Amino acid sequence: MHYIEAICILPENGEQADISDIVVALLAELGYESFETTGNTVKAYIRNDLYDAAALTELAEAYPALMSAVSAKEVPQENWNRLWESNFQMTVISDRCVVYAPFHTNLPDLPCKICILPQMSFGTGHHETTSMMLELLLDADTTGKQVLDMGCGTGILAILASIKGAKSVFAVDIDEWAYNNAIENCERNKVTNVEVRQGDKKMLQGKSFDLILANINRNILLEDMTAYAACLKKGGSLILSGFYADDFQDITREAGKNGFTYVRHKTRKNWVAAEFVN
Repeated sequence: MHYIEAICILPENGEQADISDIVVALLAELGYESFETTGNTVKAYIRNDLYDAAALTELAEAYPALMSAVSAKEVPQENWNRLWESNFQMTVISDRCVVYAPFHTNLPDLPCKICILPQMSFGTGHHETTSMMLELLLDADTTGKQVLDMGCGTGILAILASIKGAKSVFAVDIDEWAYNNAIENCERNKVTNVEVRQGDKKMLQGKSFDLILANINRNILLEDMTAYAACLKKGGSLILSGFYADDFQDITREAGKNGFTYVRHKTRKNWVAAEFVN
């Protein structure tokens, strides 16, 4: 599989940080799933089979104040992997968990250690949504629980849930590369109670969970909320991320329609992670 790297040049007006957040949000709506911001440049990545050149051009033309130029090129798998390795720094979550790659050494002595080789999957602990999900999961009671990791990416959340004593973890991702990568990372971390499946919400029929984790995007979360409600046991917890602060009201409203009660949320660089119970 190959990815497309879209490069968006932001205007030189001294407000790149705010503009880049907006640009990332707009690109996420088009299906881009990984982002890198440096100075006045935003690089975004999308699977080549999902890439729409016309949609990218139309976006730039619709928001000339946000993007002064855009371009796109194909990124071969091996180049993507080298990019990840060169930028993948060890990260510590809440002084309780370290996320590292196989090539890292001198790990801190923390209760949870997760080894991730991301390859072309999302979820290394660096992005705000993943780090906040990890923080909320570290606080959650997972001992003996049945857990769902929806949109599992690298499998990082599923692995942490297993390390924290979950009885079983069901990890689902629609992307074939993420599916294979999650299996590899589970093996790398020697967790044996994580079942990884490729698919979408249809995979949840007939199943039930004590805890649901879903770090996806606004549209999918809204679309799948009914499915989450149907498979979460009474008194269970739902932890969501992948959406912006401006979307929080819509997410909370849809959760309420499906019987969920808001518990708390975190915000970081305009991204939100929220916890609900039913």
